[in-house]
Parts: sequence; structure tokens; C-alpha cells
Amino acid sequence: PSSTALPSCCVSQRLARGTMADEDQPKKRTFRKFSYRGIDLDKLLDMSNQDLMELFRARQRRKFSRGIKRAPITLLKKLRKSKRETSYGEKPEAVKTHLRNMVIVPEMIGSVVGVYNGKQFINVEIKPEMIGHYLAEFSITYKPIKHGRAGMAGKGAFIPLK
Repeated sequence: PSSTALPSCCVSQRLARGTMADEDQPKKRTFRKFSYRGIDLDKLLDMSNQDLMELFRARQRRKFSRGIKRAPITLLKKLRKSKRETSYGEKPEAVKTHLRNMVIVPEMIGSVVGVYNGKQFINVEIKPEMIGHYLAEFSITYKPIKHGRAGMAGKGAFIPLK
């Protein structure tokens, strides 16, 4: 064998690692395409309310089958308007609502909704993963309690100012 030939084990290792040019360039990130129950997002946006209703869970289906009232339609119109008025690459202005029982539909994706929690409006940016959920699920109505903080034993909630 000549001195320039590499043993077969080294050749297979170099092939497994790739060439030197591959190692210099950063690895390109690929994003997972979102699908709701096996249907791509662009197809969801084209669907009618009737077709979309069949994809939702039972509670959401029942709500849609009983008819879409005036308030949710008004909210959707306001969301469309705020999305239309923003320039490309910017978040739309928040649309405030008390409709915590509104089911998130694909048309709302990318919008910002101010959901009332009983005291204030909490801004929620609608993402594709939220389809089929209620707005209320993303606006917590209570302040989570913190158990067992140091220095609170036997004193109750009252701490006098010194």
C-alpha cells in the first residue's frame, strides 16, 4: 500500500462526520410546520365554520352548533381591523374583550387580545397552538398563592411597619 492511502476505517469515519465544508457553516434551523388534528394551518384558514366545527372537541362543537352570537362576530371584526391596520412585521394593537368563553379559531392567529380577568385586561398573543381553546385559559383570574414563606409563622398576614 502507498503512503497516501488511508485505512478503510478512517475513510468511513470521515464520511460519517461529513466534509470539512459542512462543519464550517452553521446548521440551518428548520421549524416544525403546525397542524391541528393533522390539517395544516393554511388549510385551516380556508375552512368554513362548519368544517372547522367538526375538528373541534365536543364542548366547542356544541357551542358552534348552537349558533355564533353577535359579540364574538364583533370581536372577530375588530381583530381583523387591528391586523389590517398594522404594518408588516409588527404586532397588531390589542383588542380588549370580556369574552372569556370565546373559542380561538384559526382566523385569530397573530392577533393580540386583551382578555379581562375580573380586574384588568391581560394581553394574550394568539398562537397556532391555542386553536380550539378558550380565551379564558390564557388569562388567569387569581393570584397564585405562595406557601411557606420564611418569617410568616404564627404572625398571620399582618406585618407592622418599623
